[in-house]
Amino acid sequence: MAAGLSEKTKKAVPAGLRRISIVESGGKIEMGRMFGTDGVRGVAGSELTIELATQLGQAGAYVLTKEKEHQATIIVGCDTRISGGMLANALMAGICSVGANAVYVGTLPTPAIAYLTRKHKVDAGVMISASHNPVEFNGIKFFNGEGYKLSDELEDEIETMIRNKMKDITFPIGSGVGRIDYRFDIRDEYVAFVKKCVPVDLHGLKIVADCAEGAAYYTAVKTLRELGADLIPIHVHPDGTNINANCGSTHMDELKARVVYEKADIGLAFDGDADRLLAVDETGCVVDGDQLMAICGNYMKQKGTLKKDTIVVTVMTNLGFSVMGKENGIHIEKTKVGDRYVLEHMRENGYNIGGEQSGHIIFLDDNTTGDGLLSALHVLQVMVDTQKKLSELASIMEIYPQALVNAKVPNHKKEHYMEYAEIAEAIEQLEQKFNGEGRVLIRPSGTEPLVRVMIEGKNQKEIEEEAAQLAELITKIML
Repeated sequence: MAAGLSEKTKKAVPAGLRRISIVESGGKIEMGRMFGTDGVRGVAGSELTIELATQLGQAGAYVLTKEKEHQATIIVGCDTRISGGMLANALMAGICSVGANAVYVGTLPTPAIAYLTRKHKVDAGVMISASHNPVEFNGIKFFNGEGYKLSDELEDEIETMIRNKMKDITFPIGSGVGRIDYRFDIRDEYVAFVKKCVPVDLHGLKIVADCAEGAAYYTAVKTLRELGADLIPIHVHPDGTNINANCGSTHMDELKARVVYEKADIGLAFDGDADRLLAVDETGCVVDGDQLMAICGNYMKQKGTLKKDTIVVTVMTNLGFSVMGKENGIHIEKTKVGDRYVLEHMRENGYNIGGEQSGHIIFLDDNTTGDGLLSALHVLQVMVDTQKKLSELASIMEIYPQALVNAKVPNHKKEHYMEYAEIAEAIEQLEQKFNGEGRVLIRPSGTEPLVRVMIEGKNQKEIEEEAAQLAELITKIML
């Protein structure tokens, strides 16, 4: 798996992606956890192999359907990357081999798979995607029958079965084998669903939509046009290899320029699997996930639909968001990084909006996961109802400058940085220095041998210098 990657490829793997890994800890080789915060991910064909995809299909179908008395059915979809078909077929072979049925719906956004799983009352859903990452990567993400991502316990059960070589599974033969059905028409059900959730009239609005050569290329364009928008779609010609290539929510320069050139009201940037959204205002400035949540949360509060007057975010959310909450009577609750933790907190406490700065926003009254198109419609609804420009709406929160520096440390030590007195003292001194006008956030990476140092404050140059010095100190002491 990871051990088979060249050094060049390993260095090219984006932060947070290398899910299937072998870690050296104190001279001992250990297998890393197969499931990350967003499913199983890796380089398709070398890390995420067809053998592993088949095993995930077998173990996933077995674990998620073993209590069922009927023959189980699982919906499978993918984004536009070239390896999607290869992995989908391997996965569905695994599903059928344990006696479950598969319904292949082709290219659809991740939130569409979550919705269709719930709507059609099937037993589970699977999305094959590596989200915003380059084409060579892919991933496999499971949803339960209610359209929610799996708990850590269920993922661990699936992983244990794979590591134990499926010894507890009885493979049926003859008529007991599952079948595959193909339903490429089902994507229009998702379009109808989002239009029903937010039936906003977009006539008179000029919109540039960057679909990242990804899963939004059909559903976002069809939805926005049917709602009346004057739409200029870009990056809507996926060829299997161009997903996220200098486009979408991770590469927004072209969208910013196009919005200004077209004199558009707003630009929408989706990622490869369309579960997140960033925007561009009419002046060409990026409006990030924090600002979009501030816009929608305040609108919901004014309408009386913001449950418990609360928005759920992560610890990485900009300090300005908390200031915005205090000024507008909105309670802000924070979780650790990862949309799954935001969702868990929302469900446990009865909240209905939450998300991340990256644009992964969950409107829990509508869908069970982050949904870029749904987020776009909610933002557009605020613009239509208030008749305000996006730049004016986004000014509800001030964005504090942030500096993020990674400190390289031994992987087996990264969780223990606060056990070093000199590091703990340096962090405490910085917290006292920025108290009231900034903050210091230190956290170990979930996937790499790094400790991430993030400082927010009023002065960009000052916080960059302080973050670099602290990261250098952490590396020096812990190596």
